[in-house]
Amino acid sequence: MTWQELETQCRGCLQCELGQTRTNLVFGVGNPEAEVLFIGEGPGEQEDLKGEPFVGRSGQLLDQYLAAVDLDRRKNIYIANMVKCRPPGNRDPKPEEQDRCMVWLKQQVALMQPKIIVCLGRISAQRIISPEFRVTKEHGQFFEANGILRMGTFHPAALLRNPRQKPDALEDFLALQRKIGEICGRTYE
Repeated sequence: MTWQELETQCRGCLQCELGQTRTNLVFGVGNPEAEVLFIGEGPGEQEDLKGEPFVGRSGQLLDQYLAAVDLDRRKNIYIANMVKCRPPGNRDPKPEEQDRCMVWLKQQVALMQPKIIVCLGRISAQRIISPEFRVTKEHGQFFEANGILRMGTFHPAALLRNPRQKPDALEDFLALQRKIGEICGRTYE
């Protein structure tokens, strides 16, 4: 299956109630051949309207962190969400919604074959790294599973609510930059 075929199939998905209420499916954005994949929990209102992940205030903050470590959503990373449709009222995605949508994310990962996955926030980190993952205690640490390094960090929306955590998030992005240099043999410029 090609990336385009996967996206086309995903756009037709109506396997859960989220598909019935979406404005736009949010498949992802970036370079599908990138070595680093960022995963959030699900689209918010602005993402649902535009059809792209992390485009509101939290997306602007994420872009600032990415730029600080020579990463760019249009060039050398890919950004996706666990669920591709907006949960009503920006609530957390229900476990059954995550289960249905993880099929698409797993196929994205299989096609991409990233070397590093960065989980943005508690929900994605607990699903992708460990159900016991605690962002405030384990952020910035790397865990290996199935040949892929995984790291959890603060969700940009959480940083907007609690700016005292911004320095910790920056340290996580700097650790990511170092890890990219180690395992990919280069830095992004």
